[in-house]
Amino acid sequence: MIPAVHEVALAQQLNHGTSFPLIYQAEAELQDIDAVAAWVQANQQLLLEQLAERGAILFRGLPARSDLDFDRVVQSLGLANFSYAESLSNAVRKNRTERVFTANEAPPEVEIYLHHEMAQTPVYPSKLMFYCELAPSSGGATPLCRSDAVLSVLEERAPEFVSRCEQEGVRYTNVMPASADLASGQGRSWHSTLSVATKAEAEARLSALGYGFEWLVDDSLRATTSALPAIRRLDDGRRVFFNQLIAAFRGWQDARNQASKSVSFGDGQAIAESDMRIVCDAGEELTFDLPWQTGDIALVDNFLVMHGRRPFQGKRRVLASLFD
Repeated sequence: MIPAVHEVALAQQLNHGTSFPLIYQAEAELQDIDAVAAWVQANQQLLLEQLAERGAILFRGLPARSDLDFDRVVQSLGLANFSYAESLSNAVRKNRTERVFTANEAPPEVEIYLHHEMAQTPVYPSKLMFYCELAPSSGGATPLCRSDAVLSVLEERAPEFVSRCEQEGVRYTNVMPASADLASGQGRSWHSTLSVATKAEAEARLSALGYGFEWLVDDSLRATTSALPAIRRLDDGRRVFFNQLIAAFRGWQDARNQASKSVSFGDGQAIAESDMRIVCDAGEELTFDLPWQTGDIALVDNFLVMHGRRPFQGKRRVLASLFD
């Protein structure tokens, strides 16, 4: 590992006999971000193997003091960029560099529930990296949850629900505002989300992606996906609960959206609230809350691990970068 860096325990969970997440702690004498970046580049294969096994890696105590330091580490990993501008993310974010942006501009009291990044769209990143530029005075943890573990629980508690998810997939409905709504975790405008300037361009983009859509009286746009996978098989054979069902059911609630009506099975039939309660309970039971310290960097496998954001007090600045 990096000189003066060692694995530590932080009351992690155990998954299949290994700790989740994997945590590395740097000693105080490590002060050179260039040395960190060089090590990441030299050990890329090892890190990616550990990430695929564990699902998430936290690096604590690294000399990352700015968004530019974080960008240096991001680029050293050598993976293709998945840009926010070209994504279909519903969240309002602000770019700091070409590859680094704010994680979510929603107010501190808004909880962002467990989800796989952009799994409510046909296009999503494979990996995520987060950087804590400033830790909040209280709260603000990033919950992390292994989706293979969630699926195992659901197969015992709600086997019929799992079967329908696997056979039919799920659909998501979201109303995008005409201009950014900073009060919502889903407040990105349709102009920005779809990278378009006009309604005609928006309709063409949605049609090409297989969405159904409807314009509302305030020029907001209701869009419904085609049936998307709710369960994914990884390259190593593991099956994961890959979707945004928890986040949508619990959190897609604002001036335009009603959370309980934001998801359905692939055939359009409603998902029973009782089944979604089982799903949400399983996610909470299996979640590890990552308590941020300023300077922390975390690497997350988006195909294996869900993440979110707890409410917080004070200022909190967590930046993100996505990998294709």
